[in-house]
Amino acid sequence: MSNEHYFTAEPASELQLRPITAKLGGVDRSLVSASGIFSPGHLDQGTLVLLANTPPPPTTGDLLDIGCGWGPIALSLALASPEATVWAVDVNQRALQLTRINAERLGLDNIRAVLPEDVPDDIRFATVWSNPPIRVGKDELHRLLMHWLPRLQDDGDAWLVVQKNLGSDSLQKWLQEQLPASFHVGRAAMAKGFRVLHARRREHR
Repeated sequence: MSNEHYFTAEPASELQLRPITAKLGGVDRSLVSASGIFSPGHLDQGTLVLLANTPPPPTTGDLLDIGCGWGPIALSLALASPEATVWAVDVNQRALQLTRINAERLGLDNIRAVLPEDVPDDIRFATVWSNPPIRVGKDELHRLLMHWLPRLQDDGDAWLVVQKNLGSDSLQKWLQEQLPASFHVGRAAMAKGFRVLHARRREHR
């Protein structure tokens, strides 16, 4: 039995692609997945809740998916905004490989699936969508979110889905306390035991 985590940088198990079907952008898509990543066999409930409760993303600019897995959020962003650049970041090299393969299968050339350190420091994001890796632990999760969310551009926003029993309410409070004063953090939706948190950066006037 493998004890690998989805946040393992280099899964030790052999890469064996498996077919997976997921409804993205309202259409059933034929994609691939593999072991050693988050939710390899299906579109997980949290991501489903996120995709069902976020407005259409900006049509241009830089968009971000934190913890991309096999790519459902990044693919959804790229399908909705073909003229935008979608950054799909993950520490798991297999997840990045799968996201690239799936982007190619869908004919999407606007996804950049890269390690976090390979995103240029000067990029500011129009939106962030994420089912963040809660199980990395609170300290690492906080570090991760405080690295990316302050990089939202003025009037940019972030949509995060978090299971209620894994601390969505306390995370909402923590984000409001820790993010710059220009941010407002609220709860956008509740479904299936999940909360969709919305953080918006107000424009400086």
